[in-house]
Amino acid sequence: MSTFSSMHSPSYSHSFICSSSINEKKNQRFVFSSFPRFSVPANAKVFLQCQANSHQNAVLMQDGAVATKVSPVEKETPIEKLKSELLSVTSSNERDEKAGFDINENESTVSITVVGASGDLAKKKIFPALFALYYEGCLPKHFTVYGYARSKMTDAELRNMVSKTLTCRIDKRENCGEKMEEFLKRCFYHSGQYDSEENFAQLDKKLKEHEGGKVSNRLFYLSIPPNIFIDAVKCASSSASSGNGWTRVIVEKPFGRDSDSSAALTKALKQYLTEDQIFRIDHYLGKELVENLSVLRFSNLIFEPLWSRQYIRNVQLIFSEDFGTEGRGGYFDHYGIIRDIMQNHLLQILALFAMETPVSLDAEDIRNEKVKVLRSMRPLQLEDVVIGQYKSHSKGGVTYPAYTDDKTVPKDSLTPTFAAAALFIDNARWDGVPFLMKAGKALHNKRAEIRVQFRHVPGNLYNRNFGTDLDQATNELVIRVQPDEAIYLKINNKVPGLGMRLDCSNLNLHYAARYSKEIPDAYERLLLDAIEGERRLFIRSDELDAAWSLFTPVLAELEEKKIMPEYYPYGSRGPVGAHYLAARYNVRWGDLGLDQSA
Repeated sequence: MSTFSSMHSPSYSHSFICSSSINEKKNQRFVFSSFPRFSVPANAKVFLQCQANSHQNAVLMQDGAVATKVSPVEKETPIEKLKSELLSVTSSNERDEKAGFDINENESTVSITVVGASGDLAKKKIFPALFALYYEGCLPKHFTVYGYARSKMTDAELRNMVSKTLTCRIDKRENCGEKMEEFLKRCFYHSGQYDSEENFAQLDKKLKEHEGGKVSNRLFYLSIPPNIFIDAVKCASSSASSGNGWTRVIVEKPFGRDSDSSAALTKALKQYLTEDQIFRIDHYLGKELVENLSVLRFSNLIFEPLWSRQYIRNVQLIFSEDFGTEGRGGYFDHYGIIRDIMQNHLLQILALFAMETPVSLDAEDIRNEKVKVLRSMRPLQLEDVVIGQYKSHSKGGVTYPAYTDDKTVPKDSLTPTFAAAALFIDNARWDGVPFLMKAGKALHNKRAEIRVQFRHVPGNLYNRNFGTDLDQATNELVIRVQPDEAIYLKINNKVPGLGMRLDCSNLNLHYAARYSKEIPDAYERLLLDAIEGERRLFIRSDELDAAWSLFTPVLAELEEKKIMPEYYPYGSRGPVGAHYLAARYNVRWGDLGLDQSA
């Protein structure tokens, strides 16, 4: 093995920046500080052109010797300098041939393995998201998608299963069928156990065949139950990780059931992966309106000065679904609505909403600010929580089942399907402002939104026009995450006419009307970010610890004391207790108003 070493004159700098012409790798720089030893293969001919204060050229020969040439710059004319540079040029093909490197080493490929490929999440979300990225030209030139699960399946059977869930971004777009065929040809399947290193080693062999000697980058999406995360990660890490590129693992929630189980999961994952390799996915952070939250706040002067306790009376984070568990009761009963929605989705949105201005848009700067918010919050108290569970209800001749009618749910289950909570951030910006969360299943509609209710206008001249109900005159900013994405601001306005009649109107940004382009699914954004190594929308371990510390005490108390949930009819607005909770802090839930069609 030849080594790179050099004698040097004290009159020159000890730091060299060398540009390499190997395989024409653009922007590649080698920095040698005080001439460290640099090893190359004995049979490789490598030409490195180095500069030290623009005076010295060094050429590394095959036998490791270094020839140096010092040219007095002041005596070299521009013509002579140009001639010298032209004579020193070696064609790229000649250099590749002399270097003896495989041209494929210049290229990279991405192998995406969906672990748990036969499950609903993979079929309904992950494979369609990957196809959408391919359809839009967002995936690398060289990529392969592998499904991995215990089910016995051929490549053709996987492709047939996947094809049933694929849709084009816009209906009737040209070449949609061709794109589907091209994508499906890149989809393959390997059957194996999640705890078998041998099965993952077989997967590794198949991946290498498709990678064809290129730089191998591998992404594993764990679409499997949390109790087998560690087995899968251990086997993938030891038997199927990349040897010359990056290896990343996307972990689907839930991340434990409480602080202890979450910490144990993180500790176990870090036995086989570094923190930079772990991508904890919360798909709500990939929603278009959640992404727009920081843009709305930090790039609009009209909002940033108002974003504090001085002008904001309360903030509401509302999540509702108009259907029940529908066969998923067994999974849901183990977690409940607080763990399933509030501790992750809504709390993540709250942290993004309430954080201070980050130093930059760098992932770590943003995540640092989110952690500060979470650590400033006081742990949730039992008296600030209302839980409920939906019961059977008949409407329009149709009988809707109760939660415990689900065959996968125990008949005596106390698991909440609804929860409302009041949280507080004890810092200078938000001291005393209630952040109210509400999440539930089998409610009257489906929506997810952030509602910011501003304070009443001091000494409002038009109070008599609104009567005693000052809430009618309250400005409110609504960010509707789903469905039918929109941002609107409720303002007071005079109704045209000779009299003085006031009206509450909406300044409305309706996305479907404003933008013709269809909004990408959240999984598309997050998968693309994981491939590109962008961690801004993924959850860091200390962020996860801070989130669990808020909810773990009250979850333990609810289970230890066996608190009975308040029952509410399927399709209603939820338990009455949620309104009493809001009233305690002089708040009225914003989604009960007349702006449902806004």
